[in-house]
Amino acid sequence: MKNGFFAFTSRIKYINRWALMRNTNYETLSQHSQEVAVIAHALAEIGNRRLEKNYNSERAALLGLYHDVPEIITGDMPTPVKYYNDEMRDTFQKVEDNASNTLLGMLPDDLKPSFEPLFFKKEEDAELWKLVKAADKISAYIKCVEERKAGNAEFIEAEHSSRLCVSALKCPEANIFLNDFIGAYELPLDKLK
Repeated sequence: MKNGFFAFTSRIKYINRWALMRNTNYETLSQHSQEVAVIAHALAEIGNRRLEKNYNSERAALLGLYHDVPEIITGDMPTPVKYYNDEMRDTFQKVEDNASNTLLGMLPDDLKPSFEPLFFKKEEDAELWKLVKAADKISAYIKCVEERKAGNAEFIEAEHSSRLCVSALKCPEANIFLNDFIGAYELPLDKLK
């Protein structure tokens, strides 16, 4: 439907993540996207202020906010399934591309050029997309930490593998974030001052 884009994308709040795992606290795609946007912005600022980079931190936040919007159509595919092998990954990428085109088709023609780069990666945003990927992995790691703290052993292996995934990205901004900020996620509310 023409002009249905925003009404349709607002349904992001109904998509739950971690579908194959028992959760103590369900996380929606909307909550995850907000967290990724905040972390991507932080990573860009860390790069700018500590590593002499020149990132557009607001753009990083925007890309983070939209990074999983196609999953409104596809659903949140569990990582072991999505990345099972190259064929599965390539097939799922085609499904996500079709979902992105469907969503863009819900916009008036004059707005499509502004939103297309949020769904299809453009070369000028390549460095920012790396930060978004790191933010996505950090967000997953944080979810695992929170579940473990709540006594949910279901996430212990995922916590370990998520941390390894962040390290494997070789993203200095992500390593700084982990070193400087992740410890606070272990603290209770009254200690976060």
